[in-house]
Amino acid sequence: MRRQWWHGLTAYQIYPRSFRDSNGDGYGDLQGITEKLPYLKELGIDLVWLSPIYKSPGIDNGYDIADYQAIDPLFGTMEDFDALMEKARELNLKIIMDLVVNHCSSEHEWFKKACADPGCEEASYFYFREGRNGHEPNNLRANFGGSIWDKVPGQDNLYYCHFFAKEQPDLNWFNPKLREKIYAMMNWWLDKGIAGFRVDAIMCIGKDPTFPDFEPDPLGDGRCGCGAMNERCNDVADRFLREMHERVLKPRNAFTVGEVFCLNKNNIERFIGEDGNFSAIFDFAARETLTAHCAYFAYEKLPVSKYREVTFRSQELTNDVGFLCPVIENHDEPRGVSTYLPPLWHNARGAKALGTVNLLLRGVPFIYEGQEIGMTNSRFDTIYEFKDLQSHDEYQKCLAHGLSEYEALRILNDEARDQCRTPMLWDDTLNAGFSTGIPWMRVHQDYPHLNVKAQMADPDSVWHHYKALIALRKNPEFKDTITYGRFKALPDPNGHTLAFLREGERNTLMVIANFGEGSVTFDTYDTARPLLTSGEVHLNAHSVTVAGGSSAVLLL
Repeated sequence: MRRQWWHGLTAYQIYPRSFRDSNGDGYGDLQGITEKLPYLKELGIDLVWLSPIYKSPGIDNGYDIADYQAIDPLFGTMEDFDALMEKARELNLKIIMDLVVNHCSSEHEWFKKACADPGCEEASYFYFREGRNGHEPNNLRANFGGSIWDKVPGQDNLYYCHFFAKEQPDLNWFNPKLREKIYAMMNWWLDKGIAGFRVDAIMCIGKDPTFPDFEPDPLGDGRCGCGAMNERCNDVADRFLREMHERVLKPRNAFTVGEVFCLNKNNIERFIGEDGNFSAIFDFAARETLTAHCAYFAYEKLPVSKYREVTFRSQELTNDVGFLCPVIENHDEPRGVSTYLPPLWHNARGAKALGTVNLLLRGVPFIYEGQEIGMTNSRFDTIYEFKDLQSHDEYQKCLAHGLSEYEALRILNDEARDQCRTPMLWDDTLNAGFSTGIPWMRVHQDYPHLNVKAQMADPDSVWHHYKALIALRKNPEFKDTITYGRFKALPDPNGHTLAFLREGERNTLMVIANFGEGSVTFDTYDTARPLLTSGEVHLNAHSVTVAGGSSAVLLL
């Protein structure tokens, strides 16, 4: 495998509006991020992904972009961004931006011109289609509910396509002029010094422009989720992504991580092979398994054994191909500790053990803000505390399914994307040190004791464990093994253990995380020595015993 500059890095995702508010308006901003970059450096982070900071109406919290080359005033100015980049360079931190080009905002100049004159050039940047027999052009359902079609303003039978909110019209990648504008914009940001992009919802660009009807799914509204078209049109997306790779990313040696689902042996090579469309892709195997239903109310708790099965399958699939980005959580998911672990381990012990797995799997791990202190799900008391479009759509699905408001709220508290969007917990002062104003979103109820300041002062905290894990990844003695070493699964003796080897040319590491109630024991060599442990671990002459809620990293 050809070695790249980004191999061996540890990445961190910032959700800007919830990270740090510098001016007291209740929203996180660029100056707040700049202020906290030394904190990330101390933790050991190498690369930072910023969720969207572009000019946006904020219908989907910034993923509806009105101007790709302007900073939203909510976050500051372009001068603030330049200052952030300067500070990042000073600290040797790489910055990547969100690339959101399946859709833009209905407030983008392109779309406003298209609506004003459906015969103009900009109209061809979108999917405008005539209705069929007095109905929408087809029966696909948008990701936030309802049809993917809305009428073009002022038109009786002309519709535009949106796979997400109606304020997020989809861009027509079949138009070469549009693609050229997107590539020019990407190069503009690369010229400003960013290291690359996280590529959002990119497989959605794979569409059948004839927009046929699809077999309705079990939700019962006569529609089918729009993802069904994407799955059928992966080859279309691949064609466009290959061009983007050749025209922009490869010549600039930019790092890209794709938001890609349905990973398999037939597509993995072209996604992340030696000359793949992306540098890496997120491993969403566990999330895909959990969410393989048409509504939150149908989700089923994922046992640790299943989490192990799908995560290890992804590792084995990519051993000889390329790099995944292991993740526990991000801005589109609830907190991982609350989602994937038994209730017994929804605490610091569970967070440490799960972090051990996340950071020592093969790949470029991403830590989401607050993960490094073991943040769990917040407790939302009413539907009005939820800000996300999807949360409100799923709440209505619950009610339509016959569930009570209490039951619907319980489900959202388990599954809503809002769970990872609550403010970062910096200290035990008002609003957890996030803002001196009224936060845009409720603050986690446990902030008086669950916060960065308290954990940095406690050498046995989740934060210090994460810092030690990142230091282990950088240790010259083990770096090659952790970066390039093969992944090899070990048995699961109790149905609650994730154990594996990382086999390198110079040494082999054994990683064990036990999420059961009782202890598990694994055979080792008499020369084995512990490199990092959490919870209760006992190393004997020829074996190691790991208690429930504990983890161990051994040099064999």
